[in-house]
Amino acid sequence: MLKKFDKKDEESGGGSNPFQHLEKSAVLQEARVFNETPINPRKCAHILTKILYLINQGEHLGTTEATEAFFAMTKLFQSNDPTLRRMCYLTIKEMSCIAEDVIIVTSSLTKDMTGKEDSYRGPAVRALCQITDSTMLQAIERYMKQAIVDKVPSVSSSALVSSLHLLKCSFDVVKRWVNEAQEAVSSDNIMVQYHALGLLYHVRKNDRLAVSKMISKFTRHGLKSPFAYCMMIRVASRQLEEEDGSPLFDFIESCLRNKHEMVVYEAASAIVNLPGCSAKELAPAVSVLQLFCSSPKAALRYAAVRTLNKVAMKHPSAVTACNLDLENLVTDSNRSIATLAITTLLKTGSEGSIDRLMKQISSFMSEISDEFKVHSPRLPSAHCGQKYPRKHAVLMSFLFSMLREEHHRGDSESKETGLSHLCEFIEDCEFTVLATRILHLLGQEGPQDQQPLQVHPDFFVFELNRICFVNTGAVSALAKFGAQNEEMLPSILVLLKRCVMDDDNEVRDRATFYLSVLEQKQKALNAGYILNGLTVSIPGLERALQQYTLEPSEKPFDLKSVPLATTPMAEQRTAAKQPEKVAATRQEIFQEQLAAVPEFQGLGPLFKSSPEPVALTESETEYVIRCTKHTFPEHMVFQFDCTNTLNDQTLENVTVQLEPTEAYEVLCYVPARSLPYNQPGTCYTLVALPKEDPTAVGCTFSCMMKFTVKDCDPTTGETDDEGYEDEYVLEDLEVTIADHIQKVMKLNFEAAWDEVGDEFEKEETFTLSTIKTLEEAVGNIVKFLGMHPCERSDKVPDNKNTHTLLLAGVFRGGHDILVRSRLLLLDTVTMQVTARSSEELPVDIVLASVG
Repeated sequence: MLKKFDKKDEESGGGSNPFQHLEKSAVLQEARVFNETPINPRKCAHILTKILYLINQGEHLGTTEATEAFFAMTKLFQSNDPTLRRMCYLTIKEMSCIAEDVIIVTSSLTKDMTGKEDSYRGPAVRALCQITDSTMLQAIERYMKQAIVDKVPSVSSSALVSSLHLLKCSFDVVKRWVNEAQEAVSSDNIMVQYHALGLLYHVRKNDRLAVSKMISKFTRHGLKSPFAYCMMIRVASRQLEEEDGSPLFDFIESCLRNKHEMVVYEAASAIVNLPGCSAKELAPAVSVLQLFCSSPKAALRYAAVRTLNKVAMKHPSAVTACNLDLENLVTDSNRSIATLAITTLLKTGSEGSIDRLMKQISSFMSEISDEFKVHSPRLPSAHCGQKYPRKHAVLMSFLFSMLREEHHRGDSESKETGLSHLCEFIEDCEFTVLATRILHLLGQEGPQDQQPLQVHPDFFVFELNRICFVNTGAVSALAKFGAQNEEMLPSILVLLKRCVMDDDNEVRDRATFYLSVLEQKQKALNAGYILNGLTVSIPGLERALQQYTLEPSEKPFDLKSVPLATTPMAEQRTAAKQPEKVAATRQEIFQEQLAAVPEFQGLGPLFKSSPEPVALTESETEYVIRCTKHTFPEHMVFQFDCTNTLNDQTLENVTVQLEPTEAYEVLCYVPARSLPYNQPGTCYTLVALPKEDPTAVGCTFSCMMKFTVKDCDPTTGETDDEGYEDEYVLEDLEVTIADHIQKVMKLNFEAAWDEVGDEFEKEETFTLSTIKTLEEAVGNIVKFLGMHPCERSDKVPDNKNTHTLLLAGVFRGGHDILVRSRLLLLDTVTMQVTARSSEELPVDIVLASVG
């Protein structure tokens, strides 16, 4: 038996893991003990524990190794030791996907499943369902039906949960067990009722009418299980999101009066998360959460204040009635609750309470967790200059005191004060990561001050101190100062020359690179290599370079083949430390899928995929079609994800045929060969981009789905005729300029503007006759062009009738496109658009699209 360690033992290192030095080969050698006679249950159970530990730690067992160990383990069924038998069940479940011929233990598990030992029956059901595939399921169907309605709750729950898992591979078989599941719903055991209800819902979830009837039935007759009530609340709220339904909302509201606290909270949480909920509809839920704020249970207080915090985001007035209860929580012994209470009060309270709240939160900052230390400074920052503009001095003082433990960035009104505080703080900062982030911020914001030498007179002293351990962050910040201020450039060059002799390789490399760029004294070089940098995805660049080395080519590496990132490389680098293995991005997954289609060979790198699929049918229709638009340098591929919701039909050779304007040309269709009931399939349409009139990128396609229909047996899915041709009209599909432009962020727009140059600059003026406010104009322009607003220019100041919007993007083919839009509000909005690019075509397309 393992020794139990308390928390003090763990902190002192006494609770070391007894399995941490296990070796796979040694454990598999030990497994030979399973063949001994008589069986030693205690020893065998300990070896099984080691095998399970290795598997769950990610240790790879080869198929042969796993199969040998598995067959040896099956001999342990000769023992009647309860502990050993349950360890066998666990091992079977874990090794079922590794070893071969695991189905050999079916008879043993079936015997245990139908035996008299109740402690064996439930685990045996779970293990048996884990190794049973769709072809063998019918052989144990009778036993599963009996287990679902078994009088022993653990057996019934095991069968119901296993049935839920089996739905993924054998939906039609499990669907036949509905009558037994309905009988189990009436069980007195709360877990059995919960699991039975879950199975019923997942069987019927694709049939909205059946789900509505189920909700109506169980809400009318009531439920015994609080877990089942919580599930019904979630199902009802999901239904409400898709359709209006007063009875559903009434049911959720009635659960606010349930005797179980978890049901009451689930109902309140569901109501506040419903989209478009009015203040009147929120009131009952807020009242319940207000009562929870004074609960003696810390979990309920935390849940209540956390949910009220979310409500205050959109409906601060609805939470105002709870301010007194929230103020009582400010002194709560649980500092997480206290922090949430204060941050909620900052959203709902008055300006006069700010001083007191800041004093209270400062008093216990040392006692709360790091997660809340990070969260606490962020909220004052968000409200500084917005809800409490006259309190920025108090808030900034709070943020400066927090810098001794956490980094924070102030708002525009108090930017100069904040940067000065950062300069003072960084001299004795003991946290390398924090100091690096502050240096990055100083390098980004500091050079933009009108008099940087006066605002930061000691900056260079701090930099020299930091170079010892912050290294690359300090060098990058120095380079940004030098790139934007000619007065400071000589001093910057001296410091960088000293960094060239640093012991750290990366410091030397960066310093040498920045020194070489700055000595050229060219704005374009400064913008491209220091201020804005590359806008490619770091994981994408790594993969592209690796692929290039694996497939040698005489052509030089093309950076335009690398997927773009919405944030510059410097921002990506400081945002988070990259894991050793980075997951593929959505665009990389699409690129791999499309490259596997023979018809799409030679299209070049995928430039952009639409962020969200476009629905071409209603979700309730017999066929559900969604389109994802993929843009290549000279082509577009339309990916149509199709679902057939008719169980008595199978569709074959499914294509979506397009009728474009004269500018586009349809080249080919790639059909979905078969579309059985409720199994998604994909077909493609390839079009060539306009050549005769390349500026005509905007187009509306008429869409028609064509296919062969074959009637089939709803139970088996087998077709019984040759079928007939049919077609189905879809919604129109629109292609806009935004499909040809990828968003990129430029940290310094002016530098990027100068870098591109004015060779292909063009300017036109337009009148936006239907738009009456600058905010609406800015929102429409950003959405229409699909470009990234830079330097927070999408935020329009109050009481202004003029505004300048700065937008950055990359046009297909890898050409930077920048737009400066000056807006003037009189009776209508007048817009002067100036566009720049490294090529003429992107500029012409932008102006033609806006016009």
